[in-house]
Amino acid sequence: MSTNENTAPEQPGDFIRDVISTDVAAGRTDVVTRFPPEPNGYLHIGHAKSICLNFGVAEEFGGRCHLRFDDTNPAKEEQEFIDAIQADVRWLGFDWGDHLYFASDNFERLYEWAEHLISEGNAYVDDLSADEIREYRGTLTEPGRNSPHRDRTPDENLDLFRRMRAGEFDDGGRVLRAKIDMASGNINLRDPVLYRILRAPHPRTGDAWCIYPTYDFAHGQSDAIEGVTHSLCTLEFEDHRPLYDWLVENLPTPATPRQYEFARLNLTYSMLSKRRLTALVNDGHVDGWNDPRMPTLAGLRRRGLPPEALRDFAGRIGVTKSDSVVEMALLDHCVREYLNKHALRRMAVLDPLKVVIENYPEGETDELDAVNNPEDESAGKRVVPFSRELWVEREDFMEDPPKKFFRLGPGREVRLRYAFFITCTDVIKDAAGNITELRCTYDPETRGGNAPDGRKVKATLHWVSVAHAIPAEVRLYDHLFTRTDPGAEGDMADDINPQSLTVQADCQLEPALADVAAGETIQFERLGYFCADPDATPDRLVFNRTIGLRDAWAKMQKQSGGKK
Repeated sequence: MSTNENTAPEQPGDFIRDVISTDVAAGRTDVVTRFPPEPNGYLHIGHAKSICLNFGVAEEFGGRCHLRFDDTNPAKEEQEFIDAIQADVRWLGFDWGDHLYFASDNFERLYEWAEHLISEGNAYVDDLSADEIREYRGTLTEPGRNSPHRDRTPDENLDLFRRMRAGEFDDGGRVLRAKIDMASGNINLRDPVLYRILRAPHPRTGDAWCIYPTYDFAHGQSDAIEGVTHSLCTLEFEDHRPLYDWLVENLPTPATPRQYEFARLNLTYSMLSKRRLTALVNDGHVDGWNDPRMPTLAGLRRRGLPPEALRDFAGRIGVTKSDSVVEMALLDHCVREYLNKHALRRMAVLDPLKVVIENYPEGETDELDAVNNPEDESAGKRVVPFSRELWVEREDFMEDPPKKFFRLGPGREVRLRYAFFITCTDVIKDAAGNITELRCTYDPETRGGNAPDGRKVKATLHWVSVAHAIPAEVRLYDHLFTRTDPGAEGDMADDINPQSLTVQADCQLEPALADVAAGETIQFERLGYFCADPDATPDRLVFNRTIGLRDAWAKMQKQSGGKK
């Protein structure tokens, strides 16, 4: 079931697990769930919640979880999405084993079952256009009206349906509808469409079909064919459950799955609508589905979020029946908590300012020990080269520092991480008055960052040796949207954050970062967590900021006494 042991924290009880526990206690031991994405886009973090739930409960109850693609709309489906979804599920830490399925595997049987409904008088071919069907359907307060074609005989309907399959009619010319109740209080039961004519090549069946089942018709029946016992879906499908049950009851299905709905994930500063995410990509607001600003799993992976943190996040938000909005700060907290324990530490200077240590011998290099992760002793140490010329962060120096600025300034002494105490003695400027270089002295007796005479300094700076530095581009990502609820008061595009990406082109990294593999997340000391991007070239590394070091959620928890 899972590719990793202990892929998620122990889960608290919830109504889904209570239902399954009751079924198991009653003798149903064959728990089968499924994750059924439509391959018309990339998965987002909301899908991660569903993946963790479906695979998680199956594993907890000794069952299995299927991965099934509900591929019934070839006009929007692509092999790229199928491949990406499989990669995302595996990356998140789950494995479907031999249970990979497609709704298209069932096209022939679904067609036969459609004919069964027609023969039983439970479905008919309708000539109304899509607009006319909507008009006849009625409203939430007014019942619908019967189509003038609703009373065709089963023989007439069978003939027309077979001719639909044979390609005799234009796209949209006719549809097959279930014959249920046009006066039902549930609009989904007002003779829903089961099949439509659509001439579009399918990623798996090619041009074999020109009619395709709707999602509502294919979904529940595929559950039944696969022997799914608990069909878990989000609340927007709650009103579809009577149709789900009606179809299963009126068809010769080999099993009787049951549908249960839970609240979808809503996350601040995020848009978790596949339609709107598609618009962000197609309209050029982001650089594709795996843009690190996107809430897609591909985007989160490229930004450096560890799958373990996403599984932890899914476990913490739980499973409920009521919609709510989760703070982005909680996700950030889960990410920081994991990376703090597991990410290696390295030094990088994003906005470099040169420091020349005048009393350090020219041409010499010292090798200093640096800790790889203070939270993990087994991570060991590395050697960092130290030389006469160093890079420090430009913001770590002020020529006229205010009272509470404790970093470097004229006459100020600070500690260099793992190295020595240094004191600024001179400031070099260009003709325009811009600071180009600092002249400093160092105290060789403070090797390792401690003074034998016990004197203290109030700041410790990170640094990189100029002679050994590796150039890099660093991309600083922020929220894609400025609002916590993007699009709530107008066009989603109006809420896009113009500062969601800032590129630092001339960064300098310590040499140990040359060997970081694409996708590995590292802590740049004092700066945050950064992930090596696949855009890197042999001559230039590229890193994406995963997240900063400050933990807003932990602060909120502390202020609220742990009640948030």
